[in-house]
Amino acid sequence: MEDAGKLLGATGRLQYIIEGSIPRSQCSDDCLPGNRKVPASSIHKCCYDCVPCSEGEISNVTGSENCMKCTDHEWPNENKTQCNGKLVEYLPFTNDNISLFLITSTVFLCILTSAILAIFILYENTPVVRANNKNLSFVLLVSILLSFLCVFLFLGHPVDITCLLRQTTFGILFTIAVSSVLAKTITVFLAFKATKPGSAWMKWVGTKLPNLIVFICSSGQVVICIVWLTTSPPFQEMDAHSFHTKIIVQCNEGSVIGFYSVLGYMGILAAVSFMLAFFVRKLPDSFNEAKYIAFSMLVFCSVWIAMIPAYLSTKGKYMVAVEIFAILTSSAGLLVCIFFPKCYILFFHPELNTKKHLLDSRNK
Repeated sequence: MEDAGKLLGATGRLQYIIEGSIPRSQCSDDCLPGNRKVPASSIHKCCYDCVPCSEGEISNVTGSENCMKCTDHEWPNENKTQCNGKLVEYLPFTNDNISLFLITSTVFLCILTSAILAIFILYENTPVVRANNKNLSFVLLVSILLSFLCVFLFLGHPVDITCLLRQTTFGILFTIAVSSVLAKTITVFLAFKATKPGSAWMKWVGTKLPNLIVFICSSGQVVICIVWLTTSPPFQEMDAHSFHTKIIVQCNEGSVIGFYSVLGYMGILAAVSFMLAFFVRKLPDSFNEAKYIAFSMLVFCSVWIAMIPAYLSTKGKYMVAVEIFAILTSSAGLLVCIFFPKCYILFFHPELNTKKHLLDSRNK
């Protein structure tokens, strides 16, 4: 038994020595998943190096000679061993701090605008409300309120119908608001000119000319929007190339010329309103809105001029958030600059809200 054990032990050691001395048929270890083989700088064909797969590619087997490319909607995991679906990004209604801030601001501004509208309806027959055309004030308040509400078109998962309505809705509503401001400025100018005896401006005083201005200016924007929508309308777009790890669901504006024509048309109206209001801001009228209109148009133009480079330099939900912020800020500028001074008189200086005071101020 002892001799047999020694014999077996010697045989095992011999077998181990023989097996260990057998040469391998390759001089490199197998490449792990996430890597691929490349020929090594050697005279032996069996020798190779292992290199990681390129961006957007994976290998999920050991010893792979080639990597597989992930689809446009997928991206490799950290080890490059499997393709995972990319994250889908858009500005949602919920579960996002930016959306929460924008929705809260929108709701607050809508409530504030509705309250001012209710106040103006309640005091509609008082001189401070009737001054400079109360109907234009109501049109302006309603257009500002609807401008705030159109923010909700920019939130949520974009679809073709919301892409069609986004820019055109806010463009038309803003044009109505700016046209109303322009008409109010012209009303201030005409009211002052018509006070002089025998003035030829008397025939222009009334509600017809301001209403015509609003209609013509708004119609111009409507025509631009119709041409835009019929030639190259906006549509939903899945951008899978701007970022490696996420897909941006966004609205493609279709025609860049159409989009900037809408903004440019509003800008021209705002610039004309600002210049006219600036020239008539010192007319002797206690309810002269021109100085407030001039400041509101300055705020309006500044916001949109600053918005354009910020809009072009961002992508995804942040680009949408920039436009929403511009809509809220510019609309709030109109609301605060034009209507807060009148509300201040209504509540804190009712003695100024008289026809006698209005006439005395105009005759100075």
